[in-house]
Amino acid sequence: MDTLREDNFKRKKKKKSRIFWTLILSFLTLLMLIAAYAYFDYKNSLKKANTFTSVPQENYDFNGIEDDLGKTNVLLLGVDSRGEEASRSDTIMIAQYDPDTGKSKIASIMRDTYVDIPGFKKQKINAANALGGPELVRETIKANFNIDLQYYAMIDFKGFSKVIDVTFPDGIEVDVEKKMSKGIGVTLHPGVQSLNGDELLGYVRFRNDAQNDFGRVERQQEVIGKMAEEIYHVGNIAKLPKIVGTVQPFVNTNLKSTTLISLASSFLTKDSSFENIRIPVDGTYSPVRYEGIGEVLEVNLEENQSALNEFFN
Repeated sequence: MDTLREDNFKRKKKKKSRIFWTLILSFLTLLMLIAAYAYFDYKNSLKKANTFTSVPQENYDFNGIEDDLGKTNVLLLGVDSRGEEASRSDTIMIAQYDPDTGKSKIASIMRDTYVDIPGFKKQKINAANALGGPELVRETIKANFNIDLQYYAMIDFKGFSKVIDVTFPDGIEVDVEKKMSKGIGVTLHPGVQSLNGDELLGYVRFRNDAQNDFGRVERQQEVIGKMAEEIYHVGNIAKLPKIVGTVQPFVNTNLKSTTLISLASSFLTKDSSFENIRIPVDGTYSPVRYEGIGEVLEVNLEENQSALNEFFN
């Protein structure tokens, strides 16, 4: 009798073991199929996007440094390839993602901020990219604000327009507060409306009003938030590989596609909102005009370094 019970127990144990391993195998197979589909979606979108991109893909040196606290810090640069100042950065941002808390933060550095550029004389911070590419921008931010940057992503304004059109074919909805036309290549009228790539580019670049560059920075942060919301709310999280494949040809970055997808997925599945700050902060700067340079923002570096480090850390 004991032998019979023991045999029955062994058979049940083997059956449970087979069921367990069958479930594990099925789960792994499902993961492999999902990964294969995501990879195909990414590669297919990358191939399609490459057929009509005119944005040059260059390799830049970038000696990124990991954050001591395990956060991901990315230097975001928007450059204008037109005219003599082809590689000056019109937009300078630092994006941070904290995997432990799921929080995201963005700091915008005003392009006219007057700082010491390592190896060069004191200039507007937007000159750093023209003088030494993303690496010199990284060194300049470290020297002046003591922030380490691990990655960079640089997009040309022509690429920005295309990214908007291919990723958000219905446009991005914004509330244009006033008529905008001077210096942006399009005419925008007041009111809530969906803007295509060229129109949205004009919206974030407009600076010919009393707010000047300060209003432009606010609109840039606004649009980044709306883009994140659009991806989050319309169920595009599952389409991230396709979106990354579509966007990648228009962006120069040292971020691998797998890392980019992972970061974007973590950000969107936890919280699509983010905190933001502008450097220089209020009360720490004054506009000054220098011959040969133009109007700059003389800033209190100690106060702004403290504000930026407190914001990120």
